[in-house]
Amino acid sequence: MKVTMSYDANAAYNSDSDVPGPGMPGGQGYDGLEYGGAPRGAASPDDLSLPLYGATFGQAVKRFFKNYVKFSGRASRSEFWFAYLFTILVGIIPMLLGFAGSTIATLSASGDSYNSTPPAGATALMATAGILLLVTFLATIIPYIAVCWRRLHDANLAGPFYFLLLIPFFGVIIFIVLMVMEPKPEGQRFDR
Repeated sequence: MKVTMSYDANAAYNSDSDVPGPGMPGGQGYDGLEYGGAPRGAASPDDLSLPLYGATFGQAVKRFFKNYVKFSGRASRSEFWFAYLFTILVGIIPMLLGFAGSTIATLSASGDSYNSTPPAGATALMATAGILLLVTFLATIIPYIAVCWRRLHDANLAGPFYFLLLIPFFGVIIFIVLMVMEPKPEGQRFDR
């Protein structure tokens, strides 16, 4: 008995741009929408209109800030995860300053039980850390949400799926699963 498939899975991911097929004008595509083949990516790191698959850390950070408030289009997994790593690394510096300031204040308080006022240096370190954390947060929150939004588009999901992150306990798990999803050719519909 011979089994015949009506859908050719290999042809759906044909990335040859010269051959009309699924995803190409004149091809079948998915439900006639002409999305298929491998997802189109940027040929150059300077092309901000398409996701840069296999972006390096530096390229991802550069694109993170160049697409500061761009919620349309798509972002690759490497763009998202390197941008996430960048925001974590930038936040570590003020946290270390705050930790150093609080450690100095704690050590000075334990040495002199009659004086509960922390040293001026410890207070200055903690204040500087707080200001730097606030500035870092304000400088990266909008582009971070934007890169998340575009990453969801690359997985062919609408941007508002980002708000699943607000679900208590399970939201973070759902969000991580969405961020590691494979890029889908159908996500090209968000490239307007």
